[in-house]
Amino acid sequence: MNTHHDEKPLEEMDEGGEEKSIDAQNGVAVTSDGDKVLTRRILLKLDLQIIPIMALLFLCSFLDRTNVGNAKVYNMEADIHITDHQYDTGLVVYYATYIASELPSNLVLKRVSPKIWLPFLTIIWGIITMCLGFVRNYAGLMTVRAFLGAAEGGLLPGIVLYLSGMYTRGEMAFRIGLFYTSASLSGSFGGLLARGLREIGTRSGLTGWRWIFIIEGLLTVVVGFTAYFILPNNLHTAGCLSPEERIFAQQRLLNDRPTGLGHNSREHEHEPERFAWSEVRRGIFSIQLWLTATAYFAILAGLYSFGLFLPTIIVGMGYTPNEAQLWSVIPYAVAAVLTVFVAIVSDKLRLRGVIMLFTLPVAIIGYAVISNVSNNRIKYGMTFLMATGMYASVPCVLGWNSNNSAGHYKRATTTAMQLAIANSGGFVAAFIYPKKQGPEYKRGHSVVLGLLVFAWFMVLLNVLYCRKINRDKATGKHDKFIGYRDDRDPEFVMVL
Repeated sequence: MNTHHDEKPLEEMDEGGEEKSIDAQNGVAVTSDGDKVLTRRILLKLDLQIIPIMALLFLCSFLDRTNVGNAKVYNMEADIHITDHQYDTGLVVYYATYIASELPSNLVLKRVSPKIWLPFLTIIWGIITMCLGFVRNYAGLMTVRAFLGAAEGGLLPGIVLYLSGMYTRGEMAFRIGLFYTSASLSGSFGGLLARGLREIGTRSGLTGWRWIFIIEGLLTVVVGFTAYFILPNNLHTAGCLSPEERIFAQQRLLNDRPTGLGHNSREHEHEPERFAWSEVRRGIFSIQLWLTATAYFAILAGLYSFGLFLPTIIVGMGYTPNEAQLWSVIPYAVAAVLTVFVAIVSDKLRLRGVIMLFTLPVAIIGYAVISNVSNNRIKYGMTFLMATGMYASVPCVLGWNSNNSAGHYKRATTTAMQLAIANSGGFVAAFIYPKKQGPEYKRGHSVVLGLLVFAWFMVLLNVLYCRKINRDKATGKHDKFIGYRDDRDPEFVMVL
């Protein structure tokens, strides 16, 4: 396996004397034009079977966690007799259980199997979301939101871990970008759906905002059952691939990691990795984990507050609740398109953090302007920059952490811990846009602005740290790890 990022393929000879090249973008051996065609065919089949389901699952997750913001616009607080502070507390309890469930969920994913675990979580939280439509008081809201967080917490780390077992490192950002745009689309779709469901009015003694939870929860349950019948567990069981394609696809993943030319790794090359607490500890104490996680924490503080309070912000600009739902569509839609574009560029250049150094300033500019102007049209224009800069950074930061963690259980740990730390941003998001500060929300915007600047510096530090590791490996300082076949191996080059 080639470990250098040359722009042109490097030529080698295989055992039979046939010339082959190493794809510098993905680190995968390609022996002929026919193999390149086979690779494209495999990727297309996997994408068509996996990515739409991942997008639907994540779309449902985002809808079911943020629809409380749409319900708030339609007088949920008054109907269940809660204060603004109690509403915020209901948001916080969700994140507490969400965070607590992420690492345990990822550690059991492989044992239970993705085909069962991910749909199971989806069905459970869909049922819980429907229960939100029947809450009558503060205690009911707190209880249901707590269970909702526990059920949803395992989805995103589970998806990232699942995809890392289906695609090579150089293909991850684009796939994450594809399904993550469903989150930004959920902002537009969620607003339109909420408005439509609100028109149901009072039926069977349930007011319009309650039907938002009931119908969206029911849709989630249907998606969960659908996912069970479509998702493959792994490449070996991917029904969309022929036997030849399955073998080739699995070999691509083997070629994407260190070859393991050490003392005993070759003989164990095809053995499944067994669980070891040492790998969990190695993940928890990874410097890269903490640098990327704190950066992602800052980004999510902005993303979650943006998704939860955008309708309220637009209402504060003078629009009616229905108009607010419609006007919230466009920034999300633009962000979705640009997120996919940035993810493609990230995979093409095989860069993660470096790309984020250019996307985050877009959101920083948006928050800097919106917190210092009073013109409503300018404020609305800045929401485009805010949404685009933050959403476009997410595929890079998620892919970056996964790319630079090798060994299944270390990657399971770092993926879950990154999201657990980052989702703590939900605690910040829940309290920085109280009603009393509207419609300007200058303090809330200023807090997110500061967090995004902090994220930019954390990303810069991690780029420099990864560069140092690569330099140390090139000079032989990691030679004691030869043959380990994980991210410590000198053959494993960190993605910047």
